[in-house]
Amino acid sequence: MLQLPKTCYIGVALAALATPTCASEMFANDSPWMLGDWGGTRTRLLEQGYDFTLGYTGEMGSNLHGGYDHDRTARYSDQFTFGSHLDLDKILGWHDTEVQLTITERHGDNISNDRINDPRVGGFTSAQEVWGRGETWRLTQMWIKQKYFDGALDVKFGRFGEGEDFNSFPCDFQNLAFCGSQVGNWVGGIWYNWPVSQWALRVRYNLSPTLYAQVGVFEQNPSNLESGNGFKLSGSGTQGAVMPVELVWSPRVKGLKGEYRAGYYYSNAKAHDVLKDSNGQPAALSGGAYRSSSSKHGVWLGAQQQVTALASDHSRGLSLFANATMHDKKTNVIDNYVQAGLVFKGPFDARAKDDIGFALARVHVNPGYRKNARLANQAAGLDDYDNPGFLPVQDTEYSAELYYGIHVANWLTVRPNLQYIRHPGGVSQVDGALVGGLKIQSSF
Repeated sequence: MLQLPKTCYIGVALAALATPTCASEMFANDSPWMLGDWGGTRTRLLEQGYDFTLGYTGEMGSNLHGGYDHDRTARYSDQFTFGSHLDLDKILGWHDTEVQLTITERHGDNISNDRINDPRVGGFTSAQEVWGRGETWRLTQMWIKQKYFDGALDVKFGRFGEGEDFNSFPCDFQNLAFCGSQVGNWVGGIWYNWPVSQWALRVRYNLSPTLYAQVGVFEQNPSNLESGNGFKLSGSGTQGAVMPVELVWSPRVKGLKGEYRAGYYYSNAKAHDVLKDSNGQPAALSGGAYRSSSSKHGVWLGAQQQVTALASDHSRGLSLFANATMHDKKTNVIDNYVQAGLVFKGPFDARAKDDIGFALARVHVNPGYRKNARLANQAAGLDDYDNPGFLPVQDTEYSAELYYGIHVANWLTVRPNLQYIRHPGGVSQVDGALVGGLKIQSSF
């Protein structure tokens, strides 16, 4: 019988303890914290500028059908987040100044690694987005933010990831293709999403109450990805910089919120060609080193718009979203990605804070990368997919997810979900996979 980690049962245990008591008490439904308000202490600290948080995200995935390995099992992965946000205006009188410090810890296993994807090439999406970047502790945020000119100019400096400000997107879905900054998922070698941090500077200017432009400079240092460097502060190993620029428009359409993003990133570090050597010939045949390019770049578009609402409660209603990214074909495995979906909040009067989400995604492999795999097999004299030495040719991966978010309490949401991945890892020989998932999000 499968034995899951004890953390898998946290959601069930906490739900049983949730009672409609005073918000200051432990396990109260209407409290934002599981451990309550500490007799009013947390509220007083907030009023004084001190906000301390402890968050937990746990995700289970089980291969119900298909995938690379049909042996059914389940995997569990999770993350603890320890954060503090300081309002230095209230604490020290420093006008419009904030400080954020966050430490995270991840551990567990991912069903995608050994059941869904062909391990010879791996996959693109992940059925458990919280898994990744090593089972380790990390300094995920350490930044100071200062506003100038009555808030028109916003400057942030320290250690954080690109997706915190650029190409940002919520993370309620469990499949990685629908969670967080998508640029970081498809150029992860240079764009580091949560929980990895690097030295960075972000400057934002509010052009109007609904429109702002921002630009950033982020250290491109692959050593920050290593598990043993979770608290590294030195710049050793830096190869260059990633420079994103973005325009963000947040209009209200008939009183309903929307957000539209358009951005571009440029890396000045050297990047390797996916196909050719320095002489312009296929490196898989010549045996030469893949030629290097002096830069790497790409663009993204994103849209979120609420389209319906109840007259009595605008927080309930239907919202639509879509995201797309395009990347340098010379140097990147993925050349484009598209995603679209919907979220309905408050589907039933009796469950006004529940939500339902559904989304579809397509991840497309660069034709040059596919050609390189074919030539590598040709050079090795291999044409049988079942041969262990054969390099599977990757093309297009499709993902879908349907979830129902159960708002157990203000501090606990549980989201059971079903995912379907067609051609996992873009390998057509791998059977389509049906994955059952469960996502737990809690604040202590």
